[in-house]
Amino acid sequence: MMGQDRLLSPIMTPDDEDVSLDLRPSSLDSFVGQAQLKERLGIALRAAQERGEPLDHILFHGPPGLGKTSLAHIIATEMQGSLKTTSGPALEKTADLMGILTNVEVGDVLFIDEIHRIPRSVEEYLYPAMEDFAVDFVLDKGPFAKAIRLPVKRFTLVGATTRAGLLASPLRDRFGLAFALDFYTPAELEAIVRRTAGVLAVEVDPDAAAEIARRSRGTPRIANRLLKRVRDYGQVKGFSLVTVEVARASLLLEGVDEQGLDELDRKVLRAITSRYDGGPVGIEALAATLQQETDTLTDVVEPYLLQEGFLIRTSLGRKATPRAYQHLGIDPPRQTAQQSLF
Repeated sequence: MMGQDRLLSPIMTPDDEDVSLDLRPSSLDSFVGQAQLKERLGIALRAAQERGEPLDHILFHGPPGLGKTSLAHIIATEMQGSLKTTSGPALEKTADLMGILTNVEVGDVLFIDEIHRIPRSVEEYLYPAMEDFAVDFVLDKGPFAKAIRLPVKRFTLVGATTRAGLLASPLRDRFGLAFALDFYTPAELEAIVRRTAGVLAVEVDPDAAAEIARRSRGTPRIANRLLKRVRDYGQVKGFSLVTVEVARASLLLEGVDEQGLDELDRKVLRAITSRYDGGPVGIEALAATLQQETDTLTDVVEPYLLQEGFLIRTSLGRKATPRAYQHLGIDPPRQTAQQSLF
């Protein structure tokens, strides 16, 4: 099972894209959660509007599925500009970036997802565009090379990344605002589930909404996806109202337990507790044992397990916590006398 194929993967799937536009909040007021971020961003938006200037360049960083793309849409709407969307891997050549930059209008928002994956040779052309609103285009090569500076209309670059540490310092320093998105609380996710249920015309009992929210791993994208699975289950089984019993039966069938863990999560915990005596174990060894990519484990599986206290990261590798043993229903290993002493 690959990470992107999991029901609980925070990475967007084609199924999510089909309804994502309908589910996205249209304004900052309708955006649920991230209270401090909303307040800071709201002040920056209002100040820019009052001055009649484009907003400073913004960097959103945090785990996938928390609303970075939705915030980019909201910024474009609030600033009454067009949103132009691309991603780091899509900007393979300088010409790809040049074509976008020379076509932006005043006040437009350029959203680059996974901005840390832009090739360095292309990234360098972003620096003058962000700082001086101009791009330096080189014609010919060798002794006949000639640099031409082309002006770019004042725009706002919104970058999103799941790995802020991989951003080059010159790029990171050119963002005027940087926001870290964190996992959502169950109450915030419950509000998102109720809002999504209204958009999808699904009647959901309040307890069922809370149950879905509790198993959504703090991620709105996962909450919306689980709601759609519960909706399908209730429809096929003949339930007009999604009750907590319907939600539990549906999520049990999908392999999502009470703590929001699926089979891959439990495999990770069982491998560490059983095959490696609780750890520490290196990520490469763990990936080889589970026949998974290391990126899948570090980007998709680990963040929630670390957040919820099932794992801890040490300099020697990953270790299982007492909560992991408790969740799996197995006894933790007895400490040796030397371990007890320390």
